[in-house]
Amino acid sequence: MSTTKVILTHEVGGLGSAGDVVEVKGGYARNYLVPQGLATQWTRGGQKQVDAIAKARRAREAASIEEAQAHKQRLEAQPIRIEVRTGQAGRLFGSVSTGDVADAVSAAGLGSIDRRAVEFSSPVRSTGTHEATVRLRDDVRATLTLDVASTR
Repeated sequence: MSTTKVILTHEVGGLGSAGDVVEVKGGYARNYLVPQGLATQWTRGGQKQVDAIAKARRAREAASIEEAQAHKQRLEAQPIRIEVRTGQAGRLFGSVSTGDVADAVSAAGLGSIDRRAVEFSSPVRSTGTHEATVRLRDDVRATLTLDVASTR
């Protein structure tokens, strides 16, 4: 059971984000992370690049935290209206997806959000008011109020 160090090139759930140096089992790195392009093998030269990237990221994060807070304020200021097709009793054909929320935010003129950053506490399958959480950064989350209406 040997382990190996890798440098993540993309965010991997439960493991880390891009630029992190993590230690994983050899088979996981060799058979999944590296072939999928999610990581590269760790080297001393690679570590120097990671340190330079981390330094630049910290400088950008100082400015971006204020932007994220301002975006959070705009998102939470008003409800996001989503119009969907429904049946007789106001039940949706399916459910509201994270892509629907991202599109509605863009259509409302509140900037763009990544659909993968949208989370529901439970599936939205009926009209009415619902809540969704948006991860703007690791430490900034906005709670959206969704106003789901029928187009019939």
